Amino acid sequence: MRKVWEFFSTQQIDFGNGAIEKLDGILQKFNAKNILLITDPGIKNAGILDRVLSMLKDYKVVVYDQVVPEPPVESAMDCCGFAKSQMDTDIVIGLGGGSSIDMAKIVALLVAHGGHPLDYYGGENQVPGPIAPLIAIPTTAGTGSEVTSVAVLTDVKNNLKVGISDNYLRATVALLDPELTVGLPAYVTACSGIDALSHAIEAYTAKPSAYIQTKGKLLFQGSIPISDTLAHEAIKLIAENLTLAVQQGSNVEARSKMLLGSLMAGMAFSNAGTATAHALAYPIGGLVKSPHGEVTGLLLPYVMEFNAQVEKKKMKRIAQAFGVDTNGLSESEAAMAARDAVFGLLAAIGLPTKLSQIGIKEENIPEIVEKTLKIDRLIRNNPRIPTAKNLEELIRKAI
Repeated sequence: MRKVWEFFSTQQIDFGNGAIEKLDGILQKFNAKNILLITDPGIKNAGILDRVLSMLKDYKVVVYDQVVPEPPVESAMDCCGFAKSQMDTDIVIGLGGGSSIDMAKIVALLVAHGGHPLDYYGGENQVPGPIAPLIAIPTTAGTGSEVTSVAVLTDVKNNLKVGISDNYLRATVALLDPELTVGLPAYVTACSGIDALSHAIEAYTAKPSAYIQTKGKLLFQGSIPISDTLAHEAIKLIAENLTLAVQQGSNVEARSKMLLGSLMAGMAFSNAGTATAHALAYPIGGLVKSPHGEVTGLLLPYVMEFNAQVEKKKMKRIAQAFGVDTNGLSESEAAMAARDAVFGLLAAIGLPTKLSQIGIKEENIPEIVEKTLKIDRLIRNNPRIPTAKNLEELIRKAI
């Protein structure tokens, strides 16, 4: 039994409408002169990049605006090579969704320590020391990457999403301005929001830290009191506001609560960890073009049902966070009500609920199962032990 748990977070969090105005003051604290700003074409076309650049007139700024969704491993090398050809980087800014911030994390890692991204893949705590100073500015409410210890890229050669996990990957400053998320399209809002819900629910229902059967220092350490509190509040915020944010994209209050929910979910899962829904999503994400959030959200209710028999009390609280009246329901019925509430949310925001809808077929099951079971840092976190047989059954239900 593990007797001690730890909690880690980003050094500084600035949150609120207009928070972006604090950027110059933050940079001055670092005595920054040469800035690498990493973003994507959508942020550039939306005018958000120009708004941020207008605050950086006193600095030398190199912009890499070619980040693509689910970025390939080699694109991080391209970005890093581009930056090195332009200047010596003092500080990295990641502006955009999870892909841009994850790319910024990897580049900040390579700027500090060199090598190739896959040199740091294959286990926890592989980063040898602090990365280059990093400011994360999210424009979506979903990944929580601005406060997490994880960066995800796509290994195109092996058809697999790869996650590099280390507390050194946490951004130095997370700068969250809900107004930057107002222009987000409905589909992107839905995919990113359901990803945040998946983070919160999997962190909340993770196996208790004391019973994680692995020796040594863990990054994902299972359910702990602080992560439980953050995750539960995140579930409530997302359940109450995601549909509104999707249907009323200009609703700043709903956007703000979604961004806060995503932040809290990120703080929770980056300590407790995620579990089987995310473990399955890595190989599935390598086989299809669907966004990561869409895949995890699709899988979430099936994994909740799979885990319900060992997490009835927490599943009941999830149902209550969704506004379900659990009076008169047994714990088992309340647990299934939580699953049904997530199915209802997926329908309300227009996302798929079957793997066949995104291109997964029966013939893909063996490969998915084999790759999923190798992702030990997530599989060991699941409250019910996944095996090849019961994972096959779960996937077949989802197809």
